[in-house]
Amino acid sequence: MKQEKSKDFLGTEPVGKLLWTLALPSLTAQIINMLYNIVDRIYIGHIPGDGALALTGVGVCLPVIMIVSAFAALVSSGGAPRASIFMGRNEYDLAENTLGNCFSLQIIVSAVITVLLLCFNRPFLLAFGASGNTIEYAVDYMNIYAIGTIFVQLTLGMNAFITAQGFAKIGMLSVLIGAVSNIILDPIFIFGFKLGVKGAALATIVSQSISCIWVLSFLFGKKTQLKIHKKYMRLKKNIILPSLALGMATFIMQSSESIIAVCFNKSLLQYGGDIAVGAMTILISVMQFAMLPLQGIGQGAQPILSFNYGAGHKERVKKTYKLLLTVSLSYSTFLWLMIMLFPGGFAKMFTSDPELLAYTLKVIRIYLFGVFLFGIQMACQMAFTSFGNAKSSIIVAVMRKFVLLLPFIYIMPHIVKSNPTLGVYLAEPCADVLAVTFTAILFSFQFKKALKTMDEQNAKKKA
Repeated sequence: MKQEKSKDFLGTEPVGKLLWTLALPSLTAQIINMLYNIVDRIYIGHIPGDGALALTGVGVCLPVIMIVSAFAALVSSGGAPRASIFMGRNEYDLAENTLGNCFSLQIIVSAVITVLLLCFNRPFLLAFGASGNTIEYAVDYMNIYAIGTIFVQLTLGMNAFITAQGFAKIGMLSVLIGAVSNIILDPIFIFGFKLGVKGAALATIVSQSISCIWVLSFLFGKKTQLKIHKKYMRLKKNIILPSLALGMATFIMQSSESIIAVCFNKSLLQYGGDIAVGAMTILISVMQFAMLPLQGIGQGAQPILSFNYGAGHKERVKKTYKLLLTVSLSYSTFLWLMIMLFPGGFAKMFTSDPELLAYTLKVIRIYLFGVFLFGIQMACQMAFTSFGNAKSSIIVAVMRKFVLLLPFIYIMPHIVKSNPTLGVYLAEPCADVLAVTFTAILFSFQFKKALKTMDEQNAKKKA
């Protein structure tokens, strides 16, 4: 009875308590992950003499890093919710089959990405906005980062399956171990050993390898409900393809961030030069203060939504989503106020160069004006994914990035002819307002449909 209760706690514990219990560690993990992602840039931006150019060079690497993370999300963000749904239906064999298939696929994907990055990183980086002044910094960073791709993939991908089971604290520790290691190793390698950007990359992959060992030790161990078994590691179409279909939305969202970053960098290099690209590196870093914590809140809600959707607990699903939306919107609004009131505090974290700092302060409020709406966007997207609604997830991801933001990057400079660089920065808030409006309307219809589906499933169970 004790084991059965432990498996069913997502469907029996009070929703508010569950969300707090699961979201707090997930939120903490994402805040730590945010530090993990930006600490390199903080240290690099303060390298004496070359800090501004080095920061810009590493900023050009961000689209590549986003792609690596996106492939981890392609597998895990579809597989993990499906595993939760199977758990809600008490189909644990299918849940472990999903875990094993996703583990195998991520190893294969990691190997392919590593080879591509080692062979073609220079042309990629030049195409992504590196200039003659910054390309060597970018190549130095990426040559080392590429070697650790498998650690990044497995840490990000497999940790999602830990959180999906409700082990949010273990998931938080996975990130915490790597982040603390990175924060400690960065100044040692960058300044102590005088390795510069190479030291930052080396600190990152060593830290990710430590996290990877922790994650796999748990999933192969005795405390996990879903364990990686050799018999489930052989890829099966009926297991992996639905997971990839559901994960496609997150993949599009994250990989499109890479494409968008490239387009931003190329346009800004054309209109504003290296300093405009450097400012964008800072703005993207500040944007992570919004996106990653919101993802953490959503990840805390995902197991609750998925499990109860699979179990047909309609009222628990409604209550969980309302709570998710309230918390997400409150956070995004609070962060927006901080950025609008104290933009200098955010910018100074990443650079001490007076020229770059002054330039960033001119555009930070403009670029991040739509941040307060992200709470709505992320809550809706997480709900789509939690219900296994791959189609709607993909639609909202494509709408925001490809239908709206990408064209705006090239249209707005022609509208703001007096300052085309400002026009490039204006593309983000314009796209945000329209995208959130579209997502909210679509969600209102799809949520009603999901509730109706649960009613039909419950009627069949009673029949």
